[in-house]
Amino acid sequence: MPRFLSLVRVDESTSPAQGPSPELMQRMGELIEEITKAGVMLDTAGLHPTSQGTRVHWDGKEVSVTDGPFTETKEVIGGYALMQCKDKAEALEWAKRFVKVHEEEFSLTCEVREIMEG
Repeated sequence: MPRFLSLVRVDESTSPAQGPSPELMQRMGELIEEITKAGVMLDTAGLHPTSQGTRVHWDGKEVSVTDGPFTETKEVIGGYALMQCKDKAEALEWAKRFVKVHEEEFSLTCEVREIMEG
C-alpha cells in the first residue's frame, strides 16, 4: 500500500498564542486514535514554532544557515502525519477530517503527497 505524507501548514501569525485548546487536543487525540486503529497512521507530531528552528540552504555554491523565526514566510510546517492508505483518495479523506477538528481561529492547510518507493 502506498504511503502519504501530510504536511500541516499553519499561519503562525494568526494561530492562538496559547496554543490549541484542551477541547481541540481531545478531538485531535480521538481522531488520531481512530486513524491508528484503522491501521493508517504510521507516525504524527506537531513541530515547535519557527522561532526555535533553523534553515540550512544550498544555492549551488555555498551553504547558509539561518535561525528562525522566518518572518518572510506566511505559512510554515507546523506538523506532519505519515499514513499508509489504499490510495490518495483515502489519504485526502483523513486530511479533511484532520483540518475539520480545528477551531475557527486556526488557518491551516494539509499538503498530501505520496512518498516515492524504491
